[in-house]
Amino acid sequence: MPARPPRSQLPREVRIIGGQWKRTKLPVADRPGLRPTLDRVRETLFNWLGQDLSGWHCLDAYAGTGALGFEAASRGAAEVVLLEHDAALVHQLQALKAKLAAASVRIERVDALAWMRRAPAARFDLVLLDPPFAAGLLEPALREAIRLLAPEAFVYLEAGAAPDPALLDALGLQAYRAGRAGSVHFHLLQRAAAR
Repeated sequence: MPARPPRSQLPREVRIIGGQWKRTKLPVADRPGLRPTLDRVRETLFNWLGQDLSGWHCLDAYAGTGALGFEAASRGAAEVVLLEHDAALVHQLQALKAKLAAASVRIERVDALAWMRRAPAARFDLVLLDPPFAAGLLEPALREAIRLLAPEAFVYLEAGAAPDPALLDALGLQAYRAGRAGSVHFHLLQRAAAR
């Protein structure tokens, strides 16, 4: 697993890339495991998805700074659920939601895996998974996320290594697009059409 970069190498803020809140700055707290998705990676992801997410239902399961979830809301998503366990980060997310008057955003202080286990099935068009790399959460989170996907919906996965193709096949996911930025591997996966 890649080590967490020294605090001096982590950005102090990130910005929303597109949509109605374009250029809005989001602070990056100094919290264990927090590693915000880089601006250029988010820009690539939303180029892949398209700029307009009107009507989409999105889940940001490990919200952290909220950069991925607020980016989706900025681009018109009808619903964005942000899950975060850290109280200080939840407070920061709530302050940002209030500042932006982001009615489509809901923030829950909760364990993401537990929340996904009890959430209604086939509800989301996009599930964003960017758990702390060293926490061993990637595979269990991916397994829980599958049940929440609408037909042909997407999972965005950010990790320290590429996911095992055999695991993706077993879960009924296919690679749509993938990229790498330094030690970060990012993948847009799509739920395969019923066979």
